[in-house]
Formats: sequence, C-alpha cells, structure tokens
Amino acid sequence: MSGAALDSLRGRLIVSVQAEAASPLGSPETIALLARCVVQNGAAGVRIEGAERIRAVRGAVSVPIVGIVKRVHPGFGPYITSTLEEVREVAAAGADIVAFDATARARAGGATVPDLVAAIATLGLLAMADCATPAEGAAATAAGAAVVATTLAGYTPETAGRSLPALDLVAAFARAHPFAICEGGIASPADAAAAFAAGAAAIVVGTAITNVDALTRGFAKVVPGTTAERDRRT
Repeated sequence: MSGAALDSLRGRLIVSVQAEAASPLGSPETIALLARCVVQNGAAGVRIEGAERIRAVRGAVSVPIVGIVKRVHPGFGPYITSTLEEVREVAAAGADIVAFDATARARAGGATVPDLVAAIATLGLLAMADCATPAEGAAATAAGAAVVATTLAGYTPETAGRSLPALDLVAAFARAHPFAICEGGIASPADAAAAFAAGAAAIVVGTAITNVDALTRGFAKVVPGTTAERDRRT
C-alpha cells in the first residue's frame, strides 16, 4: 500500500468493525456485512481483527483494511499483533495496514518496535503503531511507522484511568508525525470533531458504531423492567 493510498484516509473516518468474543456478530460473514454497511455510509477504512474476518472483509470492500490479531501471550502484556508471526498472519489475510502494540512493554518472542515495523515494510504494507504515551509515539516515529495512534492510551498500567479520547496525546503525536490517528473513546460526533481539531489525520471509531452488544447492555441496564428483573433474581 502506497503513501498515496494512505492519504485516502486523511481527514476521514475509519471504523473498527469488531465483535466481543461471545457475540453472535463475530462470524466472518457478519463482520464483512457490517464492514460493507459502514463503508456505504461514509467510512474510508475499516479496522478488522482476525485472519478469517480480514479475508472475508477483503472480499467485501475495496477500502483500506487495518488488520490486527488479538492473542493473549501468558506472561506478557501486549496482545495486539505483538509477534512477527502475527504480522505475517495479518498480511497474508489481505490487510493493507498492520496495526501492532507499540508500547514499551516486552513482547512474546522478543520482537521490538523497529523489528515489527521492518517486518511490515518488508511485506509491502504500512505499519500502524498502537501507542499509549508520547514517548512510545516518538519511538514508533523514529522506527519508521507510517502511522502512530492513541489506541492503547488508558489500557496500560502506566496510563490506566486517563481521560479519553486522548486529545492531548494525538496533538503530541501530530506535532512529530505526519499521520497521527486518534483511536479510543470517541463516543460522539463532537468527540470526532475535537480529535481532528487536536491534529488527528484520521480517527478510528469502534464501540460507538459497531459494538451492538455493549450499546444494548448500556440501555438495558437502566430501563425499569430490566433492573427490576435483575433485582428479583438476586
């Protein structure tokens, strides 16, 4: 994927089309259908987890796919495309951009941020560094990542509890990198506008658009009938 193709995402919306582990929406066919829906309604790209789902979405849309693998490695914190093998897995499935954990934490297999960026470049794809801090963004920029993102802000021990969306972080990234993405905690169009105002080249929105499970639970837990039934059972 060329830099010109990356520019097709500039100033645009990327939708993270993912489902919870137990969700009936998680099948490759359903994720592909959801991807078609968001693209039809204005998404310029999609973020997809898992090789089978990436393959299904690749056959359904022509926009850039940000691909990831989420896999827990016992004894290690990073779980988003954190090994060289997982980079190859995402690339083989048809992603255009490979997003990976670019935090300062150790990864299973010992790959460093420069190792992962180099492996992605060798495959002819673009590297998206999912970061949590300004220092991690700077390190990913120095390693040559094509994109730096705020994805993991609030999800590491060092950043737990911080406010989202991480507007200060995306602003810091944008000062040092030509393509900074704000991802995480964008819950409304107002949040999206604020992210662009802070300097984001693009934004990624997930839960607020595609996590039907979480959205439904949020409404269900406050309606009287649901609350009364839960109280009756406890």
